[in-house]
Amino acid sequence: MRASGTEEAALVVAHELAHAAARGGHIAISGGSSPRRAYELAAEAQPDWSRVEVWFADDRCVPPADERSNYRLAQETLLGRLAVAPAAVHRVEGELAPEAAAQAYDDELRGVVLDLAVLGIGPDGHTASLFPHAPALGETERRAVAVPAGFEPFVDRVTLTLPVLRAARLVLFLVDGAGKAEAAKRAFAAEPSPAVPASLVRSEQGRTLVVMDEAAAQGFDLET
Repeated sequence: MRASGTEEAALVVAHELAHAAARGGHIAISGGSSPRRAYELAAEAQPDWSRVEVWFADDRCVPPADERSNYRLAQETLLGRLAVAPAAVHRVEGELAPEAAAQAYDDELRGVVLDLAVLGIGPDGHTASLFPHAPALGETERRAVAVPAGFEPFVDRVTLTLPVLRAARLVLFLVDGAGKAEAAKRAFAAEPSPAVPASLVRSEQGRTLVVMDEAAAQGFDLET
């Protein structure tokens, strides 16, 4: 769907987060600049997250207090603003070696099916830490894998894999800004391709919802 601006797009995502938190289950969230406002609004709309467990679609291999950490972003914008904390917050242990962190997260995810996965998209079409033509795109057995440094900000990462994301009952993309417009076209209006990892992530169990602001939705004929 197309929102009139970034605030309306954030409100739509916050609404989905708040409803998922009220229902309970497992929610995976992402980092980056796009979801920051949505997380703030979700904490206001639903301050009790005691029914859910929170996961991360990906994170950098840095300590949790590092400014590059998605966990730190979530703590500042969402988790730290809640009146009642989630039943559990499963962070990537970025202070470990990448393979050790990925293995620990893979083990922790055993048997988990996400009720909601909140994702973004990069100008290159990546989502989570699944990058164009990366070996991680071919992973079918593991739930989380290490991704070597090679992309901004040039630190190793741990990411959920395609099978985990596709199994989510609701896959929710938040796309904002003119800089994402071309990637959005390739991800959501063209054939799926490993050149555009976001194009490969669609819910196999429920819904896939794409929320774009006007700048990102240039050239789309979308429902408003």
